[in-house]
Amino acid sequence: MPGSISEPNNSTIDAIVKILADCQSILFITGAGVSADSGVPTYRGIGGLYNVDTTAEGYAIEEVLSAEMFTRDPALTWKYLAQIGLAAQDAKHNRAHEVIAEIETHFDRVWTLTQNVDGFHRSAGSKNLIEAHGNMNSFSCTACDYKTYVEDFKGLSIPPTCPDCGAMVRPDVVLFGELLQGDHIDQLTRQVMQGFDVVFSIGTTSVFPYIQEPIRLANQAGNPTIEINPSETVISSLVDHRITLGAAESLNEIWRRFKNK
Repeated sequence: MPGSISEPNNSTIDAIVKILADCQSILFITGAGVSADSGVPTYRGIGGLYNVDTTAEGYAIEEVLSAEMFTRDPALTWKYLAQIGLAAQDAKHNRAHEVIAEIETHFDRVWTLTQNVDGFHRSAGSKNLIEAHGNMNSFSCTACDYKTYVEDFKGLSIPPTCPDCGAMVRPDVVLFGELLQGDHIDQLTRQVMQGFDVVFSIGTTSVFPYIQEPIRLANQAGNPTIEINPSETVISSLVDHRITLGAAESLNEIWRRFKNK
């Protein structure tokens, strides 16, 4: 609620509003924390779905959700993929996604680079979108051309098989150890090379180099960088401004003050 935000976050929000008043291009980098207010748990951090050292089977979540494990034990990988799908299927986009979509229509050039596979940015209205890790609901056969879109994970047999050829089916997401899709890399490279007047990192632990790089390049160019995350991350010491609140509360208040300035 307006007036309920304490220092130093309150002053930081005012500083960000002033930055937005003088900018024309914005890059939003988003992670699981943006969907936390939709009821979708983050993978790590406060309240994280996998905020433990190992899974019940004794593996790190990065090992379970890896291409190597999918090849070796697809049922185990699918166990946790299905958990992610179930966590998101009854949820929908929240105010954080809506604000980013609204900002896209207001400024000359706004792009969103997301690690999320829930599709919420798209459903909220964002169009300049790089879904770096794919879409959890889009499935492809590992052996033939069969593709489908799945909205209900509750009745899904684990692991699912192709109705055409009987081979394994997998979601169109990037597992640990796999390369990003070439078209996503190309689009990201083109946009980052153009530069942005301001770069936001929101709800991501920023463990991947390609997620950190836009922040580092903005710093080198002397352009402001902002992190919104209740937890400290690997880029917290690099950014110019940091808000330690949730994504929806922070973005809604930034946008409210900007429109009322």
